[in-house]
Amino acid sequence: MTALDSLLASIERRYHAITVFRTEEPTEIEGLFERHGVAFDVQPIPANGPEPFVLVETDGEFAGVIGVDELEVLVDPSTADLGHREETAAGYRAVFDLLDRTVFTALRRRPLLAVSQEIEDRAYRAGNGTLHASFQTLSTFESQLPVYCHLATETDLDIHVHGVDDWEPPELPGVTYHAVGADAPERDEIGRYWVVTFDGGEGGQSSGLVAEETADGYTGFWTDDARLVEEITAALAAH
Repeated sequence: MTALDSLLASIERRYHAITVFRTEEPTEIEGLFERHGVAFDVQPIPANGPEPFVLVETDGEFAGVIGVDELEVLVDPSTADLGHREETAAGYRAVFDLLDRTVFTALRRRPLLAVSQEIEDRAYRAGNGTLHASFQTLSTFESQLPVYCHLATETDLDIHVHGVDDWEPPELPGVTYHAVGADAPERDEIGRYWVVTFDGGEGGQSSGLVAEETADGYTGFWTDDARLVEEITAALAAH
């Protein structure tokens, strides 16, 4: 079992009780929960009542309430540029604050992109610190080049990009590539895992995402727990 395998298997999972309050019309977020193994209840609200919302209890205690529209950033990631995602900021905060260490199964790439975007945006707003990213292969990173070029040129971030060496990325100031060759023992592990971490910099918010690709999609979690983010980064940086 590899370092990332062990970390995912041993994560101290939190118990979330999730209740969706809505009218008779199902919401998109329910479909996301159903597809990804997250249990939830549904409670009715009158047609003239409030907009649909989600109530979350964590380990038996009230964690918070968030509007369904705000949570749907997981279904439809923001297309706004770094630092200009104010309209979806509440949804991203809820993703971390209310669903921290929720282990999702059968995830597709859209939710992973949504969470990755928030981590990158936090790093951009902080302007310093260390950002690690592994999108499994370096060729996958090609589509993220505009974002990371912006991060590299507009901040003092120390950026590390990991991946299987199936493509040669261009040199970027402030970016260190960790290419995993064909004969490297960690090639299989890096090729299976999507990982993004940010250490928070000076006074910022640390956050991390780790997800393993399986036959049914991705299994993984995200967190803003500083100690756990350090563990994820250490497992990735060991390669």
